[in-house]
Amino acid sequence: MRLCTVRSSDIDSFFGIELRKRILRIPAAAKAYRLRPSQREKLSGILAYLSGLPHSEKSLRALLQMIADDPSPLGEESEDGFPFLYKESEIEWLPPIPRPGKILCVGLNYRDHCEEQNKPVPEIPMVFNKFSTSLIGHNAEIPLPLKADPNIDYEAELAVVIGKKATRVKKGNAMSHVAGYMLMNDVSARSTQAVERQWSRAKGFDGSGPCGPYLITADEIPDPHALSIKCRVNGELRQNSNTKHLVFRIDRLIQHITQMVTLEPGDVVSTGTPGGVGVYRDPQVFLAPGDKVAVEVAGLGTLENVCRKA
Repeated sequence: MRLCTVRSSDIDSFFGIELRKRILRIPAAAKAYRLRPSQREKLSGILAYLSGLPHSEKSLRALLQMIADDPSPLGEESEDGFPFLYKESEIEWLPPIPRPGKILCVGLNYRDHCEEQNKPVPEIPMVFNKFSTSLIGHNAEIPLPLKADPNIDYEAELAVVIGKKATRVKKGNAMSHVAGYMLMNDVSARSTQAVERQWSRAKGFDGSGPCGPYLITADEIPDPHALSIKCRVNGELRQNSNTKHLVFRIDRLIQHITQMVTLEPGDVVSTGTPGGVGVYRDPQVFLAPGDKVAVEVAGLGTLENVCRKA
């Protein structure tokens, strides 16, 4: 399933799912098809959905089956007077998880990214954080803080969304805590990163976390460690790798993180970027206002954002 959080000119935001190349308002459909109040509560928003797994998934799949059996209610007016279905051209993409409790990222987690820096492969995962205010959605503008740092870089990443609370989990059980995957661009202020030696501001500034467009549920990605990953800037291919080259796979990352930090439903773990980032190219290339950045991971679609001066 392809889940999302979006808004339109007439509705502030809603929990949606791609259905027949449109976005279905899940809460409105759940009410129209007379799901039980307890089921509707679990489908009221994406965090409620993730917190309610696996029961919420069963409710959503039951709703989709009802729609497949009889789509006619979707042709009627909803109780609130707004459409059940929206075209993509009619909506604004928000981050699939609007305000995660935690956004944890991993540095130096592709071998070619280590090689381009002449750094050894880490012996343990290097974990840092972004903030909920970092996140923006597909097609939103990336605000470049050029007065503070002129050297802003792109980083294509595969992000993992947690669906079940995880504390000190074993590696063999780690993947059962994954709800799904989404695209992430770990936009980075390189001069700040070099000077401050820790990455909170350099990688956590406002708008530095484009993500989406969808949360793709885990059942649709049989092997997250065999996916092509690419980044294009103004159509030029800058990064081109595969998640098979991850130094630490997803199960190892979850195991490592949860020995000290509890992961909760809706938390995001972004797994790192491959080689090809701007700071290590010769000559260096950084993002500028008007640049269009496209992140692609096989099976997850494309995340596109245009840069502007903050």
